[in-house]
Amino acid sequence: MVILGIDPGLAIVGWGAIEYSGGHFKVLGYGAIETPAGTPTEQRLSMIFDGIKALIETYRPEQMAVEELFFNTNITTGIRVAEARGVIIMCAHKMGVKIFEYTPLQVKQAVVGFGRAEKKQVITMVTMLLNLKKPPKPDDTADALAIAICHAHTGNSRISKYYNLK
Repeated sequence: MVILGIDPGLAIVGWGAIEYSGGHFKVLGYGAIETPAGTPTEQRLSMIFDGIKALIETYRPEQMAVEELFFNTNITTGIRVAEARGVIIMCAHKMGVKIFEYTPLQVKQAVVGFGRAEKKQVITMVTMLLNLKKPPKPDDTADALAIAICHAHTGNSRISKYYNLK
């Protein structure tokens, strides 16, 4: 199964495409969609839509895993990220890709085994689990790969089938 992991943002959207079969991972590609600061929001959202569409056309994922929005103290940033997240989800839906959502806590638990793990621990585990030569950059890309790994572990479990997550 091909999974596209997405770490949403307005300035940087991390992405990672993996194939998961028989408990083994194969990295297909990873990177970031970056939108320039100072560009009007509607243009940035359009750039994100086009970037996600191109990724779906290139990697043909059957499923997409997206991190749920985590609000910090900056509400304005949270709203902008929510707008980007909406564009990402809409694009996948329109292209027929099944969408799954995970909290940061779920991602850390699935990848590191501890829901309060630090970012460095997540990056180290992503690098090891995917047998990468060096940690993926930027951090948003590592997060996207972690989200894809989380879905591979969680989305295919018996518990997910019991709760009809598939």
